[in-house]
Amino acid sequence: MSIADAEPVPFPGFDQLLLDYPTMQAVLREPRYASWRTALSSVLGVYLITDTRSGKHYVGKADGRESIRQRWGAYAANGHGGNVELRGLDPSGFRFSLLRVFDPSTPPREIDLAERHFKDALDSRRHGLNRN
Repeated sequence: MSIADAEPVPFPGFDQLLLDYPTMQAVLREPRYASWRTALSSVLGVYLITDTRSGKHYVGKADGRESIRQRWGAYAANGHGGNVELRGLDPSGFRFSLLRVFDPSTPPREIDLAERHFKDALDSRRHGLNRN
């Protein structure tokens, strides 16, 4: 008797992506999420992490140096991705979503401007988890 591989989970699309921390970790390592990894590897973008315990937001970006998959891989590895304000928080309460996706050829300045806009729109510097 053997255990069959889990059925592949279809990628819901970038606009429908809403992942809690354990699911985000599963997406980055489990074979059933292969299509998700392919999709997340193909784009850059601005993302939102919500600490569901406090309701505070962190707006981040994956720009010309790394895809969304690579950037979220850093969070999966250590829970904070190197961000000072996220260190010391329990990542099991984090929820990940995409605010805007970009083609890999998008100039970094355009992604920077979008990230700045969402930080302003969500007031994540004053009432959230962004320092800059």
